[in-house]
Amino acid sequence: MKGLVKSLTELMRGRQVPAGRVYLRPPVRSDWRRWAALRDESRAFLQPWEPTWAADTLTRKAFARRLKAYALNAQADVGYALFMFRIADDALVGGISLNHVRRGISQTASIGYWMGERHAGHGYMTEGVAGLLPFAFDRLRLHRLSAACLPHNTASRRVLEKVGFTEEGFARRYLRINGEWRDHVIYAMLNADSRPITVAETAKRPARRFKAEVNEALARAPSPKLGSGGN
Repeated sequence: MKGLVKSLTELMRGRQVPAGRVYLRPPVRSDWRRWAALRDESRAFLQPWEPTWAADTLTRKAFARRLKAYALNAQADVGYALFMFRIADDALVGGISLNHVRRGISQTASIGYWMGERHAGHGYMTEGVAGLLPFAFDRLRLHRLSAACLPHNTASRRVLEKVGFTEEGFARRYLRINGEWRDHVIYAMLNADSRPITVAETAKRPARRFKAEVNEALARAPSPKLGSGGN
């Protein structure tokens, strides 16, 4: 168990989590400027779905505190935070986190995510969440992931449904969002549930199919006859 619950940094040192057109990795200090810029320009887009922002939330000092909290959570195996980058140009597009990790008889965590406004609507978050599932279920060996959405957040609900989460119920005044206690729809996914086929896996399929067809054709082809003449 000790090796299983190593910090996120140790689990992923020098590695990225591939997720289709994007990849996931732990945030570092040098991410502050582009993180703050993306969050600031997306403020009106994000605030209706998030807890109230502190006045200094986008400052360098606040980001440093955030990184420290992320590290402590990972070391304690209670939470894991990842930033999401587009592979084509390494642009920061959003973030995903595993929160409230519980071990013992539960083996559960909740999932949260945010997307920069200019990157919304391109399917990146669906790929990011799908790419996170093997890390959550296979590396951390969680049994269950849950997620809570505001009922009218159709984009977020669509992401969860696309990757295989199941709607399980309705929680009244469940979380304090943007200064108000709000109702939420509860989703969950189990380790044993069917997982989505990632973009990377889809891209490999034609090559595998072509190779299989070539091998099958070669197997059916008659053996060439050796000729008796010479040059």
